[in-house]
Amino acid sequence: MSQTCTKCKNPISDNEELDPVGSKYPVCTKCWNEWKEYRVMVMNEMRLDMSMPDHRKLLKKHEKIFAGVLTPEGEIVDYTNEDNRKPDENPNA
Repeated sequence: MSQTCTKCKNPISDNEELDPVGSKYPVCTKCWNEWKEYRVMVMNEMRLDMSMPDHRKLLKKHEKIFAGVLTPEGEIVDYTNEDNRKPDENPNA
């Protein structure tokens, strides 16, 4: 069964080895590598201290937003609804 990346919406091949954390969303290797670079910027910009549980929780929230499974407002995106699979097409426009 082929998976689709929640970030870029491209299919993930069955033989692609995904990061264990990124595979739970699922996020392709290319997008997960982008997140690893972006998370450093998030930690620096927000001055997050990873020894503090609240800061780790905030970084996890930004990870989910980056992966496309959580909106910035904190709402979980339901990908079982086909309308949510095409974020570039705004049905209200």
